[in-house]
Amino acid sequence: MKIGIMGYGNLGKGVELAVKAAPDMELAAVFTRRDPSSLKLQTPNVPVAASAEAEQWKDKIDVLIICGGSATDLPVQTPRYAEMFHVIDSFDTHARIPEHFANVDAAAKKGGKVAVISCGWDPGMFSLARTYANAILPDGHDYTFWGKGISQGHSDAIRRVPGVKDAKQYTIPVESALKAVRNGENPELTTRQKHTRECFVVLEEGADAAAVEKQIKEMPNYFSDYDTTVHFISEEELKRDHSAMPHGGFVIRSGKTGADKEHTHIIEYSLKLDSNPEFTTSVLTACARAAYRLASEGQTGCKTMLDIPPAYLSEKTGEELRAHLL
Repeated sequence: MKIGIMGYGNLGKGVELAVKAAPDMELAAVFTRRDPSSLKLQTPNVPVAASAEAEQWKDKIDVLIICGGSATDLPVQTPRYAEMFHVIDSFDTHARIPEHFANVDAAAKKGGKVAVISCGWDPGMFSLARTYANAILPDGHDYTFWGKGISQGHSDAIRRVPGVKDAKQYTIPVESALKAVRNGENPELTTRQKHTRECFVVLEEGADAAAVEKQIKEMPNYFSDYDTTVHFISEEELKRDHSAMPHGGFVIRSGKTGADKEHTHIIEYSLKLDSNPEFTTSVLTACARAAYRLASEGQTGCKTMLDIPPAYLSEKTGEELRAHLL
């Protein structure tokens, strides 16, 4: 499979590594909004082109993996390129997935292509865990915990506070809440009871630490509903101790069976990720393989990971899967 990458930030670089590790794929081209000559790829002899030139590559790329952001890039880019290529994206604004799906589905069907949206770990792998668990235990409760890990969106929100030079924010599950769920207690948990937030902040010279801390803790939609701790540290400490991008989390389904609902069952799926972008792009690359296989069967339109047979994600043959993984 010839893979194209649209965008060469953290996700684009992760896709390049994942493609390099896949024996059935090769990187055909990278597209960027920056000056193409400014990009230094890790894969030799791969052309870099301006994103405006992507249409010229319609017959040279099997699957285009779009590595833009969900806020402004993907709602525009994915429908546009779904008319030209089989495409993959990581759209993760949960509330807008139905709208995004409809837009991409219309474009992909118009172009006779397959698109797979919202690939990654949530939405994505966590979505699969929730779906399997709900099908198996229809009488039950779902719980999703994120972290411990760095939230890019919350870190960016802190950096926009006047007086902040740089910052990283960790989302941390509350251990007592996790324990209650794992014990099958089916607790009703508020936002504050499920997660805490820990912030590491570098101040601009002369900034008022108390004022910055107050603005962070009272920020609606980000911190006001959580128990939040703010640490002020040096720029050197931030780079030394908080430059990685770990993340992860847990999806738990607690359900009942039996004539009198006397038996409790717990299904738990967890992720512990050293690199959020590299794991996410490993999922994107597996979905590219699935999109290619769906297209080879004559399918068109938009799909999610809930629509893909698990075997289509794997480079192994059906015989190999049945012999070694079934």
